[in-house]
Amino acid sequence: MPQLILLLIAGFVLWIGYRKFIADAQKLTRQRDQTRREQQTGASGTLVKDPETGEYRLKREDD
Repeated sequence: MPQLILLLIAGFVLWIGYRKFIADAQKLTRQRDQTRREQQTGASGTLVKDPETGEYRLKREDD
């Protein structure tokens, strides 16, 4: 019985690690695609509107 519990815990940890890996890979792919589009169009970034002030600013990487 302890082996089964250990196996289930190991499987859960591996599943969580796999999900994290996939999420990071998708994030990197989106960033790479955005950079490629900016290079193709000659843009220096993406503008986003600040809802509080109504001003536009460059989008930060953590947004």
